[in-house]
Amino acid sequence: MAYSLKYRRYRSRRPSAHSVTELRAECNYTLWLRFDDGLEGHVYLGDLITTQTFGMLSDEEKFRRAAIDPISNAVTWEGDITLDPDALYRDVASKAYAALH
Repeated sequence: MAYSLKYRRYRSRRPSAHSVTELRAECNYTLWLRFDDGLEGHVYLGDLITTQTFGMLSDEEKFRRAAIDPISNAVTWEGDITLDPDALYRDVASKAYAALH
């Protein structure tokens, strides 16, 4: 178990291609994000809330406490819950691409 915690900590501090520069937790488990290249959009996380890992965020008050980690520029909550900024970027970018086509 100690190895997995160490590995997870290392992975959360790895450099990512994209950085979250602004964040707003909205109702219905949705985040509004802006990235370092100016891309912005919404990401719905309601499906994640039903999983065991993210279950503690089912309380909307806790969900609204989302913050940007100053080292990894990832979205984070207390309790070591972190979302990869590159995965969030891909989600927002795919929605922006779909809206154009």
